[in-house]
Amino acid sequence: MLIGLDPRLTPDLLDCLMRMGHGDEIAIVDANFPAHSTAAHTYMGAPVVMAGLNAPEVIGLICALMPLDAFSDHCALRMEIDGAPDETGPVHDEALRIITAAMPEGAASGQIARADFYERARQSFAVVKTNEARPFGCFILRKGVIL
Repeated sequence: MLIGLDPRLTPDLLDCLMRMGHGDEIAIVDANFPAHSTAAHTYMGAPVVMAGLNAPEVIGLICALMPLDAFSDHCALRMEIDGAPDETGPVHDEALRIITAAMPEGAASGQIARADFYERARQSFAVVKTNEARPFGCFILRKGVIL
């Protein structure tokens, strides 16, 4: 055990976050997302599995350790709801509260269509698989710098 770390953090997640550099993106995905096949295309090569945790819980763990990027258009993206891109569901509202609290000055969050999310996740540094059961509970976070 280590002092000062949330016991829900896994060695795989800590390793992933430590390896990421400024501008690298991490996809946090729900239980329905094809995490294993998508992660095969990422730097990590396999999903970081966070069993028993939902997407906002994992986002909270990540945002407690990893700075979000203030130097890009969006430090965070949420998957849009099919047919209702401007609407948010409860999972989005919960996650965006956590993300907004962690955003540096000048940073912004955005949204991305489901099909585009799949492609962007394939290009991310890693895919983090959660047990999130709520639909469209998928997010991408972009790593910033510590100033």
